[in-house]
Amino acid sequence: MRIQPILLGALGALALSACSQQEEVAAAPPPPPGAVPGSIAADRDGDGIIDGYYTADGIYHPNYAPPPPPPPPAPSRLGERG
Repeated sequence: MRIQPILLGALGALALSACSQQEEVAAAPPPPPGAVPGSIAADRDGDGIIDGYYTADGIYHPNYAPPPPPPPPAPSRLGERG
């Protein structure tokens, strides 16, 4: 068996691989507010919104969402009407 064709093929493959472009790997999105970096996000009810996260020790931590502000008071029915 001749070594020259195998060596020539390996050299050609090596030369062509140097010209290939590597695909960029997308970075992981940042964790949600209040989550610990390196944790795993959890969607427990399946609605597509992250409900909390699991830490490396397997404990679930729900995301705390502050309650919305109360609605403004209704206008008074007493007084002058214009």
